[in-house]
Amino acid sequence: MSRSAIIVDVAPAAVQPFAPAAEADRLPPALQYLIGVGAVGLAVAVGLGLERVIPAANLTLLFVLPVLAAAMAFGWRVSMAAAVAGAIAFDFFFTEPKYSLAIASAADLWSTGLLLAIGAAVSTLAAYSRRLATQARRAAIRARALQALAHAVVTGAPRPEILERAALTLNEVFGAPAVILARGPDTMEVRASAGGATLSPSDRTAAATALDLGAPTHGGAYPIDRARFDFWPLILSGGEFALGVDFGRAEEGRPADAQEQVEAVMGYLSATH
Repeated sequence: MSRSAIIVDVAPAAVQPFAPAAEADRLPPALQYLIGVGAVGLAVAVGLGLERVIPAANLTLLFVLPVLAAAMAFGWRVSMAAAVAGAIAFDFFFTEPKYSLAIASAADLWSTGLLLAIGAAVSTLAAYSRRLATQARRAAIRARALQALAHAVVTGAPRPEILERAALTLNEVFGAPAVILARGPDTMEVRASAGGATLSPSDRTAAATALDLGAPTHGGAYPIDRARFDFWPLILSGGEFALGVDFGRAEEGRPADAQEQVEAVMGYLSATH
């Protein structure tokens, strides 16, 4: 990366999705598993109420519902836990001998095995569908963020306002704290931030190092291993800036295409005067 202004093709349609996770994803993992297994307990209660009128083999369908709900809400791991819990619960409560994990009938063994297989298949398909929906939501959030930044640039907003919008765009794109620093006479000065960004002295040093080297730096890595933020240098006519993202606090870590995503924001900033 040279110490000259960076010009990048930044058509929003070319941007790949990355945005904050859904509300259900923010629940602690232990609570997610508790909810998934709790839904299996509800299926057991319903099954015990219906077993006098419905053959036990048909009750296996009840245990597919918690798997499907867990997959859509929390993803593949929780849904598989629900599938395993459902197979064990069905075996314990609805096969002979009851209240035992032993299975006396080949038909019951087949039903239990089939339940586990269906649960695994439903879990995988539902989780895949959920992932596609999440990607679409992320793409929409990212497109809106870049569109707002482009609007600020095209309408000639003051540079401080554009920098604030750029920091917010980085925050929305990565779901992580973001900051934009400018090189001052004595230190790196914060010009914009979003997502609760807090800087340490090491972060400021890393931002200055990125400008000195003309290349990005990575948080927790050489040459400033105590820095949390990744920084990208950007040289504009009005000064030297460093764009930072704290991927340690990102909802899904550092994406493989982080460089391209940051360069999209830098491209918009390069169009300002």
